[in-house]
Amino acid sequence: MKLTFWGAAQTVTGSLHMLEFGGRRVFLDCGLYQGRRAEAKRLNCEFPAPPETVDAVFLSHAHIDHSGLLPKLYREGFRGPVYATDATADLCGSMLPDSAHIQQKDARWVNRRERRRGGDQIEPLYTMDDAEGVLELFESVDYDRPFEPFAGLHVEYRDAGHILGSATITLTVEEDGRTRRLGFTGDLGRADRPILRDPQTMPDCDWLISESTYGGETHDPPDQAKDRLAEIVGETAARGGRVIIPAFAVGRTQEIVFRLDELTNEGRLPPIPVVVDSPLAVNVTDIFRRHPECYDAELRTYMETDPDPFGFSRLAYVRDVRDSKRLNASTLPMVIISASGMAEAGRILHHLRNNVEDPKNTVLIAGYCAPHTLARRIVERQKTVKIFGEPHRLRAEVEVMNSYSAHADEPELVEFISRFDRERLRRIFLVHGDPDRQIALTGALEGSGFSDVQRPQRGETFEL
Repeated sequence: MKLTFWGAAQTVTGSLHMLEFGGRRVFLDCGLYQGRRAEAKRLNCEFPAPPETVDAVFLSHAHIDHSGLLPKLYREGFRGPVYATDATADLCGSMLPDSAHIQQKDARWVNRRERRRGGDQIEPLYTMDDAEGVLELFESVDYDRPFEPFAGLHVEYRDAGHILGSATITLTVEEDGRTRRLGFTGDLGRADRPILRDPQTMPDCDWLISESTYGGETHDPPDQAKDRLAEIVGETAARGGRVIIPAFAVGRTQEIVFRLDELTNEGRLPPIPVVVDSPLAVNVTDIFRRHPECYDAELRTYMETDPDPFGFSRLAYVRDVRDSKRLNASTLPMVIISASGMAEAGRILHHLRNNVEDPKNTVLIAGYCAPHTLARRIVERQKTVKIFGEPHRLRAEVEVMNSYSAHADEPELVEFISRFDRERLRRIFLVHGDPDRQIALTGALEGSGFSDVQRPQRGETFEL
């Protein structure tokens, strides 16, 4: 049995790992690498094996850095099943076509520029047809119900508590008279967050692939983040400014909206408009409403007095581009939540372009930002940031709140991994983390008694 690490190896994007056994080849996730354009183009055009030879993909959740290369895999010949929870399949039904639209739009923009320069034309990474094609391959699976996709492999999904439909994946392989088990955390969520249930304990395994996004970090308590959100909105509105929040359409947007709903019911927000300006986020919020089976007890109790936790009187959801443009023509204080979370594409770029130079405004970064993204440059408070290729002075206030992260922090990761049988767990592979975060988490795990912790590089293969 061989395990090859390909995406999210010593970086926090592009999750993709390949397991080979008994003549079979499967992928764990198939995510889009997000970062510098030239590097992203190169990495997103490579797979660890010919797509037509891949028997199945096991998808942990719908975030584009975990699912966004599936249309490319389909485009190059993959026709096997993609296993995912019902909620993940529903989310991908909106997110993958949206990603294809962005790919095609970006290609048109680059080609217009290159025509003026006399340069070469490019093809989009994939098209809407590719996204729609791979969606036909999805097969829904339930939490806590092991299944056998083919002889010699048993798979179990359990709730990872990261975003709607997210799962840890455990693969039990029978080969050459031996039974061995590999666990994959996907992206692991946090306990005691609103909306979703806490991460479930995984079955004991022989090897574990674990995310490491926040190694060395400890998040603030969720209630403290709610209080700080109220302060930021109040202080910015008092200056006559706007709060601009780049937020992932899945998970982050809904959690922030829920907290604003709570604060509105508590009378703790100024009477200003709150706008979710993202067609994808609007679609995703509708999907959240369709999957109450994923809600935790806190949200179910809350809904006894407020049946719509994702809507209140001053909240508007915007789909139409003309309504989006009107927001930037207005001078009123307001809160604008818009995708994407890394501020690399979408309507958030227009809102940032129109608001970052005004010191009355606040840009609120509510989660992890990968290196070389606009959101990371804002977090670093660079004096000038480029938006649509043009320099803009960053004069707005910048607030960073990692407590809204959907990822477990270091103490939460160590606690989760410590539930495994230490005598059985032979090795831990850390993925989905920058090198310094992985080094910190390695030290914490070794301090907790785990002796074999690896930080694989892209393309590195291990015999299990």
